[in-house]
Amino acid sequence: MKILVINCGSSTLKFQLVETTADSASMGRPHKLARGLVDRIGGPASCHFEVAGSTPVENRLTVDDHEKAVALVIQWLNSMPELRSIDAVGHRIVHGGDQFTTAAWIDDRMVESLDSLCELAPLHNPAGVSGIRAARKVLGSTMPMVAAFDTSFHHTLPETARTYAIPREIAQKHGIRRYGFHGLAHQYSVMCYGQLTAMPPEQINIVTLHLGNGCSACAIRGGTSVDTSMGFTPLEGLVMGTRSGDIDPAVVPFLARKEEVSADEVENWLNKRSGLLGLSGISNDMRELTAAYNQDPRARLAVDVFCYHARKYLGAYLAALGGADAVVFSGGIGENSPLVRAKICADMGWCGLRLDSAANDALIGSDGCIAQPRSAVKAYVVHTDEESIIARETARVLTERTK
Repeated sequence: MKILVINCGSSTLKFQLVETTADSASMGRPHKLARGLVDRIGGPASCHFEVAGSTPVENRLTVDDHEKAVALVIQWLNSMPELRSIDAVGHRIVHGGDQFTTAAWIDDRMVESLDSLCELAPLHNPAGVSGIRAARKVLGSTMPMVAAFDTSFHHTLPETARTYAIPREIAQKHGIRRYGFHGLAHQYSVMCYGQLTAMPPEQINIVTLHLGNGCSACAIRGGTSVDTSMGFTPLEGLVMGTRSGDIDPAVVPFLARKEEVSADEVENWLNKRSGLLGLSGISNDMRELTAAYNQDPRARLAVDVFCYHARKYLGAYLAALGGADAVVFSGGIGENSPLVRAKICADMGWCGLRLDSAANDALIGSDGCIAQPRSAVKAYVVHTDEESIIARETARVLTERTK
């Protein structure tokens, strides 16, 4: 079946057209037919559409909203006979709350439920719900659609890992707990590691480090998530491109008083002006910072703080798991920065983790092992493919409904 995977941001729509079957829903990688991006929705937008193996099509035109963006994607796909006849649509939704612990069929009631979850993820969920509404309007409500959630992979977190030490009645009243995010990426890392090592999921014990503009760590036991660095929101945890990661919560009211701004404004600073950007004063792009590492002290500090916090989480999760077989790097930084990987894994010989410097330096943007042969804890790099997981989950849900 042909599945259109849609991933909406507040002003973007990314898509892939994926061909998969019920069998490949459980293992293997679906066949990618086409992909694209509509960027800067809400005004003059850039459109990048590409059939696999062909020259991309680039356009600039006004795209008022997500509905117009979806219509452009469908129009382009329908212009080529080999890309027509979409069988289903899979949507990425960041936050599923407690309601959705696995990918789910989209109907009117589900869309209403997703609306109620926007309060938990106001920076992310509204765009995903807009994409669902737009796709249903353009393709019709009879088109099968499935939502895959970034939080659902972490529904296995034990109570000790998901619970904040705040008054329980307040936490329960407002649904305050650690949900975790980047679940689709961590789920893909588990699947890919299993394929690389021929290890069944129930035997997979690893720490995954998904490092991009957003970053998170995950402790995996028996193929399932037992702890993760992001919590109630994606702000908690590792240092990220523009997010602070872990911070003393008393900093928020302190800055609000000192700077005479609202707590919401401070939260905005922590989300959009902090992390690598705030530390360096240069950029949130790790490529720029590593290029300036030896010349600019602030760039060096930003990279070092980023790697130090990631190494702390790696060590903590190795302890939480009682040891692991490997650490798996993914995401734009994890896949493409040998320097960052080397600094995170430095001085980890105490747990048996030893990188092969030549292998680490050579492996960029592809899958493989970067540990020494004698390393007791291995290190792998995988090229993140969240769309494959969304397509796989969509095929699974469709197959189950038609049995």
